[in-house]
Amino acid sequence: MSSNKTVIAVDAMGGDLGPSVVVPGAIEAARQTGAKILLVGNEATLDGELNRLSPSGVDLEIVHAPEVAGMDEKPSDILRRKKNASIQVACRLVRDGAAQGVVSAGHSGASVACGMFIMGRIPGVERPALASLLPTEKEPVVLLDVGATVDCKPYNIFQFGLMGDAFARDILNKESPRVGLLSIGEEEGKGNSQVKEAYELFKMAQNLNFSGNIEGRDLFTGEMDVAVCDGFVGNVALKLSEGLGLSLSRVLKRELLNSGFLPKLGSLLAKSAFRRLAKVVDYAEYGGAPLLGLQNISIVCHGRSNAKAICNATRMATLFVEKETNKRLMETICANEELTRFGRS
Repeated sequence: MSSNKTVIAVDAMGGDLGPSVVVPGAIEAARQTGAKILLVGNEATLDGELNRLSPSGVDLEIVHAPEVAGMDEKPSDILRRKKNASIQVACRLVRDGAAQGVVSAGHSGASVACGMFIMGRIPGVERPALASLLPTEKEPVVLLDVGATVDCKPYNIFQFGLMGDAFARDILNKESPRVGLLSIGEEEGKGNSQVKEAYELFKMAQNLNFSGNIEGRDLFTGEMDVAVCDGFVGNVALKLSEGLGLSLSRVLKRELLNSGFLPKLGSLLAKSAFRRLAKVVDYAEYGGAPLLGLQNISIVCHGRSNAKAICNATRMATLFVEKETNKRLMETICANEELTRFGRS
């Protein structure tokens, strides 16, 4: 592998639309970043896509993987029985040093399992976390975990906060990210036992700008840079925000179109504002959710990802590699190792 070029392995068979959107998205990412892309999947199928698109001026290579992780299969079964599934082959490429990051819009459970058991976790990290960028009134907020670990211990949530802090520093360029713990009240002492114990760990953390508890309504004000919770709560919050944003857009569009002349005229004048709103709630703008806590970079994309989402996810993976974000993650975890051990006891 070239020492001066980032190499990203893309699970080309993943997602609801498969290679028809993954391949053009990966090509565009290669064009924008200069990274080399390893397209992992069925060679004949990928050859057909490349012949159709006829890309030029980009560094692409096909890595044959004859099997696909089915969405109805258990992650444990995929790990044991489908050694040649595209997500497994992509993760092994990263583990073995042929690539520095992996991107997949396929089976998210399989992506998490393969990341953990093939690429491995950062020393000291027991559970990984999926981090999602949510739009706010100001700048995006990092919400984690959004589904990788639904059953958490307080010290797992504490480590999620440490990882979110490192992510916000490198990817959002925040010097001292404001970290909030998602709870049912702002006051100290609010929340279940899990949240209360995590709160105490956060208060004692080194070099962490912990701002205390935040409520669900605070997610979109832009007052926090990182919002931390377990994977169950985070996944519900993520899906709720996605659904609400899309529903609001549809309701506004329907009401304006079914109204009289003046509202319709107003809707024409506000067309650019609606376009900006659609962009804010579009998950494709952020590409995918990084799986933090692994030895290497893994970006998990939405199953309905289009080419734009794949492109942005691959760009994010490249940025992670170039900024050595995992190195900062390891340093942050190591600096708070004693406090994590205290939380385990």
